[in-house]
Amino acid sequence: MAADAPASNDPEIREAVARLCASFPGEYWRALDRENRYPSEFVAALTEAGFLSVLIPEEYGGAGLPLSAAAAILEEIQRAGCNGAACHAQMYTMGTLLRHGSEEQKRRYLPDIAAGRLRLQAFGVTEPTSGTDTASLKTTARREGDAYVVRGQKIWTSRAKHSDLMLLLARTTPLDQVAKRTDGLSVFLVDMREAVGRGLTIRPIRTMMNHATTEVFFDDLRVPAENLIGEEGRGFRYILSGMNAERILIAAECVGDAKWFIEKATSYAKERVVFGRPIGQNQGVQFPIAKAYAHMRAAELMVREACRLYEAAEPCGAEANMAKMLAADASFEAANMCLQTHGGFGFAEEYDIERKFRETRLYQVAPISTNLILSYLAEHVLGLPRSY
Repeated sequence: MAADAPASNDPEIREAVARLCASFPGEYWRALDRENRYPSEFVAALTEAGFLSVLIPEEYGGAGLPLSAAAAILEEIQRAGCNGAACHAQMYTMGTLLRHGSEEQKRRYLPDIAAGRLRLQAFGVTEPTSGTDTASLKTTARREGDAYVVRGQKIWTSRAKHSDLMLLLARTTPLDQVAKRTDGLSVFLVDMREAVGRGLTIRPIRTMMNHATTEVFFDDLRVPAENLIGEEGRGFRYILSGMNAERILIAAECVGDAKWFIEKATSYAKERVVFGRPIGQNQGVQFPIAKAYAHMRAAELMVREACRLYEAAEPCGAEANMAKMLAADASFEAANMCLQTHGGFGFAEEYDIERKFRETRLYQVAPISTNLILSYLAEHVLGLPRSY
């Protein structure tokens, strides 16, 4: 990591991230939002400081820090009013390569990812027809000699136009030829620099927030067989192994968002005077802020518990999912509260509340919807019958 990015101590990491984010104030993000532009300068600064490579082992050029360090970084980015969604996928997508890739693949890609020479930020999983029913995806990869020929479509593939590499999940064995629906799926590392225009087409999707998301089309794209990660047909398991980390890191971002909204509302409620008194003196204003704070703290503690279990290599699926759900709920509650506290001013662009409101709303839906988390808990924790 860079000299100004501490290697281990959590408070020092948070302070270093806060210093970096201070160079990217609300004006920067508002301009990007108006132009629907990617925060290239912000991502470059995070990369140069070494913050995006903290989970990569030292032998491959990273910092080799635990998941809690990555969570602290992303939380502080959001707490500072910035948006880590521009690059957070690099924190967890490379985990599939790290855990299941060959030594040759790891040495070929991880050092360049750690140094910022390559970006692995695109995650090709979701499709228009299957959504979160991943086992039903229709994108296929057919082996032909020394390559796989990929045909199909992905949607909500964020950062595809700003990534050099894509982690792609495709079906290599037809669904009607496997014992389990989740068998026969394989993971590939696609070099998008070579693929665009040669079977890969990227189309941006304009959304309610500046999220740089796209749909991608594969038209007989040839991917070298050496880019298959792990064993053919076991890709679903490889993807699942990284999803707990994804849930925990997104939850940390939501906690950061909630803290930003609460701090913004608290400060405003102290200063805004109506009817001759600060509005924060009124319980009708106080109580929603206090309630949002309590819910944020509860979610924060669940994130820490999920991190603890993950780092101890203990089962943490339930905790990771609950952390994501509770934190997403807490951040959106805080967003609503903050907007209400500011009244009409909350809708004004210059206060940044409406922008952050739109950004944090996403996490009620992605990377997994609240309903699916509840279904998971009902079945796998409470033992209720499977609902889907």
